[in-house]
Amino acid sequence: MKYSDFIQEAGLNPADFRGAFAFGNDGEVITDPQMADDLAREVLSGRKTATASAVEGYTEDEPMPTVDGKFDIVLNGKGQPIAAVTNSKVYQTTFDKVTAEHAYKEGEGDLSLAYWRQAHEEFWRQFGLFRPDMPVLCEEYEILYRKDK
Repeated sequence: MKYSDFIQEAGLNPADFRGAFAFGNDGEVITDPQMADDLAREVLSGRKTATASAVEGYTEDEPMPTVDGKFDIVLNGKGQPIAAVTNSKVYQTTFDKVTAEHAYKEGEGDLSLAYWRQAHEEFWRQFGLFRPDMPVLCEEYEILYRKDK
């Protein structure tokens, strides 16, 4: 499905489309389809309403997320659109200061801060980004549209 078809199906304004991404992957480049599918399922269930990214992982030509009324399309592991989301809150903190509330909103594992820290440390270590005081961009979002399963 083309993004334009998905945007029309969702009844969203194409002018507000910011981009598409798969959770746990590099934007639209899906290197871990299983992670993308697992996290997409959590979005569809309504359990996952937040995410976090390493600030140092952003490139010069990749704008950092903001709260601006624009929307993003969430992709599954096959690169198919499954939801449209818009940021409701974006803030920067450090890894060691991410809160239990944020971890819960990310909707992963047992929803605990301990699980969040273990999973995210492991994820960011593989890219050489992890350190306890690393800058982390936390996003909370609202789901504008969910694709029927």
